[in-house]
Amino acid sequence: MDTQHYIDMAVEYAIQYGPKILLAIIILFIGLKVIGMFGKYFEKILLKSKVDKSLSSFLVALVTIVLKIALFISVLTMFGVATTSFVAVLGAMAFAVGMALQGSLGNFAGGVLIMLFKPFKVGDVITAQDHTGKVKDIDIFVTKLLTPQNRLVIIPNGPLAGGNIVNLTAEEKLRVDITIGIGYGEDIKQARDVLVKVMMDHPKVLKDPAPSVKVKELADSSVNLLLLPFAKTEDFWEVNFDLIENSKLALDAANIEIPYPHQVEIHKEA
Repeated sequence: MDTQHYIDMAVEYAIQYGPKILLAIIILFIGLKVIGMFGKYFEKILLKSKVDKSLSSFLVALVTIVLKIALFISVLTMFGVATTSFVAVLGAMAFAVGMALQGSLGNFAGGVLIMLFKPFKVGDVITAQDHTGKVKDIDIFVTKLLTPQNRLVIIPNGPLAGGNIVNLTAEEKLRVDITIGIGYGEDIKQARDVLVKVMMDHPKVLKDPAPSVKVKELADSSVNLLLLPFAKTEDFWEVNFDLIENSKLALDAANIEIPYPHQVEIHKEA
């Protein structure tokens, strides 16, 4: 008697829920397949759009997770499960996590912007957040710079994306601005000729546009001249340091004074 009762109940449940379970399994199977195909197609679109590989992988994973959650919620509704409270719990959890990771989310958003708009790439030399260095790595949360002193600087992407960025290697050539001071009693034209020759004689100073010398300012104890040579980006520092040294040597050879601070000693008679 009891056995027959349980058999009848099983048959009743099978008739009532069997088609729903079978349909849910079919929808779940097909849905997961479609989501997988969509993820691959979405990744191909991102890669064709030249989106950074790490960013594209993250976006694909994020989209597929959201679609899978939506699929599971849809399957649950087939069994009459009230999903309103379930969605509300998920929303509350997402809000709590968002508040706890507010800084990290800002860095993530900054990383997305950097990878999408590409103000710089790995290998570029940039100045940002009071640091200058070669970009070693761009992660989703931080960017790593290697300074000329071989120091590793890790900058959060949030402040980096929201601040000023100077890309020193974005162009093929750069102007090397160098200030050289001469005494007020010296001949500016003679000093200009000497300094232009110094720049023209350097093998890595570009001849087009031609280097020039301008009067920058009349300072307290010197007339400051501004050297304006152009060089290839990769030769910037070599040209900069060579011209400073060569300018000093050339001005000394031409007997043109470069002012320097003098100390005055006052001796008081007893």
